[in-house]
Amino acid sequence: MRQMLLNFFRNALEAMPQGGTVTISTFVHDDKIVLSIRDEGEGIPPAVRERIGTPFVTTKEKGTGLGLSVCHRIAERHRAAIRIESQEGRGTTVEVLFPVNA
Repeated sequence: MRQMLLNFFRNALEAMPQGGTVTISTFVHDDKIVLSIRDEGEGIPPAVRERIGTPFVTTKEKGTGLGLSVCHRIAERHRAAIRIESQEGRGTTVEVLFPVNA
């Protein structure tokens, strides 16, 4: 879990090279416990969004493209799902949805 949170937080920070705010929150919605990480970065282009979580897909110059695939595997082990919403120029929100009765 710690690795997943670190990966998402690092991605959020790197998406804001000029600075900004990363907001981490938790809440309950319907029958899920939600961990939310929101940034004010550049957003993810639609072509990349479609392939997020695929090993070796990256937009970073020195990235390996393995961070998000690792996050997906960690989430699966905890019976959680990952939802990513992003708007170019407005930022990205990553939500990890855990079942309440896990």
